[in-house]
Amino acid sequence: MATIGRREQEILTAIVETYISTGEPVGSRTLVRNNSEGLSAATIRNVMADLAEAGMLAQPHTSSGRVPSVEGYRYYAEKLSDQVSLKPDDQQTIQRYFHGVTEVQEFMERTSHVLSLISSGVGVAVTSTGPRKALEHVHFQCLAGLRVLAIVVTRGGVVHDRVLRMPHNVEQSELDLAARYINDNFRGWMIEDVRRELERRIEQERSEYDKLMRSVAQLYQSGALAAGDTAAEVFVEGTANLVRSENDTDRLRQLLKTLEEKTRIVELLSSYVDTRQEAVRVIIGLEDTMPDLSSFVLIGAPARSGQEILGRVAVIGPTRMDYQHTITAVSYIARLFDKLLKDQE
Repeated sequence: MATIGRREQEILTAIVETYISTGEPVGSRTLVRNNSEGLSAATIRNVMADLAEAGMLAQPHTSSGRVPSVEGYRYYAEKLSDQVSLKPDDQQTIQRYFHGVTEVQEFMERTSHVLSLISSGVGVAVTSTGPRKALEHVHFQCLAGLRVLAIVVTRGGVVHDRVLRMPHNVEQSELDLAARYINDNFRGWMIEDVRRELERRIEQERSEYDKLMRSVAQLYQSGALAAGDTAAEVFVEGTANLVRSENDTDRLRQLLKTLEEKTRIVELLSSYVDTRQEAVRVIIGLEDTMPDLSSFVLIGAPARSGQEILGRVAVIGPTRMDYQHTITAVSYIARLFDKLLKDQE
């Protein structure tokens, strides 16, 4: 990235913020009116020409003003990332939405909503498959009509329940025995690993624990542990914001298609939001991972509790977005996540 002087930085910042606000190319006359140093229009035009030569500005039409280029946005966003402070009104809004939240899943779901509300972009939150998604315990309750209620509780406090239809009648005593077997053998295991090991044991130990393993097999094959799947959960909200702001229908269609495919969202955040990073990361132009999103921006951060990574949070939007507002909101929520979970301990 090119190095520019203080005056160039100030003019570039003024152009970016004016263009974000108005959506119109910015001319020297506009900058003269808003310039605190009393620079002349000629001086500002010279600085704008230098910025254009450095690749920071583009000129849509011969007679029009200038707009930020991708490089200009990147330079602006990089400088902003070190100036994180949230407006009191936004802070109150975020705290109000997260009041009373105690579970990871609920936090991530609300995060996508709050980020879309504050940024006017798309709020995205993706959970990770860390220790809090490991098995805490299971409970099975006999219901009428060959049905069983399966309750799976994870280490993160998330409760999944599912009504199973069994192929044969199972007594409550058999269900209790099966639950005790799973809890005693697999507490603390990732549920995907529990399922894999159960498959192996059902075949290997059938003769030794015939009645017990038959009950475990029936419960497993009926989907008892499917409710606690450890796959990343994806929460997306605010696609309507893009419909209002995006005029290029083909580009909008591609973005909406991507947002509908949860595996692509997980891939996108995994590619750009490094779990080792301490601060918010701003990525302008996502073409390295998804060519369809070359003119969109991702502002994201890892959500952690201590050293444990519990997910990633981000905003996806057009290059003409309120960077400062969004960067501060993402940063604040990522840090709030850690505080909320520590307060429960």
